Amino acid sequence: MTEQTEFAPGAKRSLLPLLFFVALFLGTGLYLHQQDVAYAFYQLPGHVAIIPALVLAIWLHKAPLQQSIDVMIKGAGNSNIITMCIIYLLAGAFASVATATGGVDAAVNAGLSLVPAPWLLPGLFVIAALVSTAMGTSMGTIGALAPIAVGLANQAGLDQALVAGVLLSGAMFGDNLSIISDTTIASTRTQGAQMADKFRENIKIALPAAAITLLLYIVLATEGAPVQIDAVNWTGVIPYAAILLLAVLGLNVFVVLLLGIVLAALQGTVFANYAMANLGKDIASGFANVQEIFLLAMLVSALSEFIKQQGGLQWIAGKIQHVANGLKLAGNKAQQLAIAALAFISNLCIANNTVAIVLTGDVSKTLAQQHQISPKRSASLLDIFACISQGLVPYGAQALLLGASFGISPWQVVTQSYYCLILLLVAITIIVIRPNHPSQTGGNQR
Repeated sequence: MTEQTEFAPGAKRSLLPLLFFVALFLGTGLYLHQQDVAYAFYQLPGHVAIIPALVLAIWLHKAPLQQSIDVMIKGAGNSNIITMCIIYLLAGAFASVATATGGVDAAVNAGLSLVPAPWLLPGLFVIAALVSTAMGTSMGTIGALAPIAVGLANQAGLDQALVAGVLLSGAMFGDNLSIISDTTIASTRTQGAQMADKFRENIKIALPAAAITLLLYIVLATEGAPVQIDAVNWTGVIPYAAILLLAVLGLNVFVVLLLGIVLAALQGTVFANYAMANLGKDIASGFANVQEIFLLAMLVSALSEFIKQQGGLQWIAGKIQHVANGLKLAGNKAQQLAIAALAFISNLCIANNTVAIVLTGDVSKTLAQQHQISPKRSASLLDIFACISQGLVPYGAQALLLGASFGISPWQVVTQSYYCLILLLVAITIIVIRPNHPSQTGGNQR
């Protein structure tokens, strides 16, 4: 530990820009929230809030300006980050094309057509979970389902907060598990894991939690009035089903997403009167939809490079290691809990699960490598606990959108987010009782 102590002063100072970014982003959100500004935590975009932090990092670097700029560019140009950003673009393009060709409506109506009125609560949970897993976005799922769910709740006389909590629970299930979600892309790239491996590792924790949640909603289900469902276009579900199957089978993620875009366009052209001439514009629209997270991922990586070069990440890892050692748990379970805590707490500050994963990715990977935690396990832990946190913060985008849609407080929404609470308990229990297998390392994403 002598080396760590020697570099501690500079290492701690290198963390100031990161703390400044968190304080600026979180402080602005809290202030605007007190002023009753809608979507207060999203008025100052993260990719703008990080600019002053980068300026501070360059100043604290105490090196010629060009040298500091080179460090920033090296971080932003990290191969994992660039790969992640390209995947973001393709995922955004697929989501946009699938939406334009009627895929989202098809998935929603297909699910609702199978749900009898007395089973609306468990049915909505399953639909939201399937739609978010297929779309890879909790916000997109909530945006698509919330207007329908409000009408269903009114027709069936269900508690608004409970229905909103059901949607949030299902949306966070898919956000965490989907192979095309931002969180999956970020966690697998930062940890060097394959998406298929992370999915299999993740589902061992998510599925039991979802099953318990489903049983809870069955118990809470009550008789409801009949609901009106639009005609189902089953062919619209094909692109979603195809990319999920191909990804789980281990096909290269770039190929999966490109095939998804092609399938969505062809399905729309043949079955939904989609004009192929609009494909280019829809793809560009998808690119634009992920612009913020694309830029933020690059800039966060640039900021992390300053911290990394000055020993800040090693200092954090040492502190976490010290706390973990005091837990007196067998094997590397304490370090797994440390990775989980990093993701959970970071997201409480940022209220953006993808950014929280990117911020803590390097430290988590260091802990995983030092304590024989497989990449798929560390990627799964990062994703799970960041999503749990996101589903429990009343100032997160998901809770704010649901609150506005249902005309209730975001706090009422998160207090009914039963899946996230159950997932938290299940995940911690599994970490404590289940051994890790160091030989199953997963390797880099191919």
